[in-house]
Amino acid sequence: MRLRPKADSDEYLDGAWWPRSGDLIAELPDLLAVLAVRLGPVRRVVYDRASWSRTPRQIIIDDRAVPLDAYTFELGNTMYIFGSAGAVIVLRVIPSVADPGMAHSALMAMVTREPATTPSE
Repeated sequence: MRLRPKADSDEYLDGAWWPRSGDLIAELPDLLAVLAVRLGPVRRVVYDRASWSRTPRQIIIDDRAVPLDAYTFELGNTMYIFGSAGAVIVLRVIPSVADPGMAHSALMAMVTREPATTPSE
């Protein structure tokens, strides 16, 4: 997973995540533990229905039920993670079956800003 710096809040996507499998329940605990540093306890996850195998409506994290809401995103492969204080992180999810080189490039592109260009005189 790669996240943009907090200062890059003008971007729609906050980062990218390349899970090891298509099993959301197996993949979420580690992801949510990392994101809790920015979000506090996670209170809800909204995920792209087409990107994952069948998933229950909630997951138990730290003895708390976290609702999992499937949604059909126009952009696809998108996930919203809502924190308890109202903050949200939006991730581009790279399919687990992606070519490793392509996945690495996609992760790095998500957090690398192109330098500003100046017009030629």
